[in-house]
Amino acid sequence: MQISFHGAARTVTGSKHLLTLSNGIKILLDCGMFQGMGQQTDELNRHFGFNPAEVNYLLLSHAHIDHSGLIPKLVKEGFKGQIICTSATKDLADILLEDSAVIQREDTKFINKKRVKKGLPLFEPMYSIADAKAAMELFNVVDYDKWFALTKDVDILFTDAGHIIGSAVITLKIRENEKTTVLAFSGDVGRYGDVILRSPEEFPRADYIICESTYGNKLHEEVSNSPEEFFYWINRTCVEKKGNLIIPAFSVGRTQEILYWLNQLDLEGRLPKVRYFVDSPLSIEATQVVKNNMGNFNKTVKQLLLKDEDPFDFDGLKYVESVDESKQMKEYPNPCVIISASGMAEAGRVKHHIKNNISEDRNTILMVGYCSPTSLGGKLVNGVKRVNIYGDELMVMAEIAQMKSMSAHGDYKDLCQFLAGQDPKQIKKLFIVHGEYAVQVEFAGRLAKKGFEVEIPDMHSQFNLA
Repeated sequence: MQISFHGAARTVTGSKHLLTLSNGIKILLDCGMFQGMGQQTDELNRHFGFNPAEVNYLLLSHAHIDHSGLIPKLVKEGFKGQIICTSATKDLADILLEDSAVIQREDTKFINKKRVKKGLPLFEPMYSIADAKAAMELFNVVDYDKWFALTKDVDILFTDAGHIIGSAVITLKIRENEKTTVLAFSGDVGRYGDVILRSPEEFPRADYIICESTYGNKLHEEVSNSPEEFFYWINRTCVEKKGNLIIPAFSVGRTQEILYWLNQLDLEGRLPKVRYFVDSPLSIEATQVVKNNMGNFNKTVKQLLLKDEDPFDFDGLKYVESVDESKQMKEYPNPCVIISASGMAEAGRVKHHIKNNISEDRNTILMVGYCSPTSLGGKLVNGVKRVNIYGDELMVMAEIAQMKSMSAHGDYKDLCQFLAGQDPKQIKKLFIVHGEYAVQVEFAGRLAKKGFEVEIPDMHSQFNLA
């Protein structure tokens, strides 16, 4: 069999790994969209590096767009096979993929207005809402911790990865040439002791492992510091400076964690009495999916539910759904907190909120998750003085802050714990994906000391598996 890497190869986003068996069956692990890669982002997303019509199965680790976002394009270009994932992943993908299509449609309208004025050819979105709906017809769900026969020669197992609701480590048991090979794909690995979710489960012994490495060279700050940090930035910005606190946050996972911590401050009677807006219809739907899957919650949150029936709601919280209402927030007269997608500030409503607030020093932009260096969020964190947002050059006068305690990805300590159940002598090859190359090199060195034989695949690279 052969494995080839067509995304998240020496970069963080665009997760796509294609397994080709000796009998010709092709199994795709994830079908993610590249994000935050600057001018090359669109080009990377336009070309898969393989023929979608030849793929027989897609195994989806979780619903984040950098793992699922090109599924409608895959279907549009000829894929007709099954898409296998957990029930919660399917529910999230349903809303995330349609939202992605809407964002592409709206951004394309905006871009084309400028292209028409310059006499340039019109830009086309990668897929439509109809394409996203067609893709959902191919989804099939499996339960955690139950082996499932994908074909007569391939069995698969989904175990909880602890990253977001529904996320899974995917283990494949493949029989060919009179022997069995076990390959495990980590997807994204969560944190041990996550504030809301269960810790990553142990997964079966493998011969080959594909493992993420987003924070393979870092240790996170203690999660318990998060409510104090939120209190500090809300109080500093909204109470002391009378400004607005803008928090770019992914709709799935990060937004719910923020709401959980703000609810904790409210339960303690310490939440500043300002207005809190979640400006993202997607976040509303995603939060409901999270609430519908409380079985994934850890014991602490389950105990909290005995006295607080909704740990994601508190006084002063308002969800903003319509576009008109979102636009009107520009005229909101009082200091407020705005939580809006996307997390890297590359698209969505938060980009408009940043544009409206970035040139006043009383405001704060608070980044609470990973940002690609070339994304708007990454540029702000790295201290740029000017940014271009929707064609306008803007001075960065607002305070730029970053919370490093919040991450749905495990750090190198978590990743090493995740791999601790494996015997390095049994692993024929450990492929490191989903990380910046410099981070991967450092992580690879750490794993090599533990006895693993490590490979860092490049884009479109291929490897034969014994």
